[in-house]
Amino acid sequence: MGNLNENVNVPKQRHGCVTAWLVFVIIVNALVGLVYLFASGFIVKNLPGNVSGTMIVVLGLFCIINVILAVMLLRWKKIAFWGFVGTSVVALAINLSIGLGIGQSLFGLVGIAILYGVLQIQKDGVTAWKNLE
Repeated sequence: MGNLNENVNVPKQRHGCVTAWLVFVIIVNALVGLVYLFASGFIVKNLPGNVSGTMIVVLGLFCIINVILAVMLLRWKKIAFWGFVGTSVVALAINLSIGLGIGQSLFGLVGIAILYGVLQIQKDGVTAWKNLE
């Protein structure tokens, strides 16, 4: 008789591209978040319309939250994906409210689609998405 619990002790694995994407997301969000937080005055001067420094700081905080969410995805937490969806939707609303064009504002949602697609890459026949808890 075969052992029905053969795969119980097999650790979860993700494709290297998934790991690389999540590390990229961590680095980019950390850098952009720092720029938002420490150069908000410069950013406000170069954006169209009347943009408050508070909005820029909020966007910076969302970048820091995204770093945490990416680390959570590395730790197999599916709720982190939905956190990315939430921060992207709120960032979309903020970007539209500060006068960015619809194209630029929707760009953040493209990131969600890419993240979902990357999580579908298989390693040993199993996607990272299916391994998320």
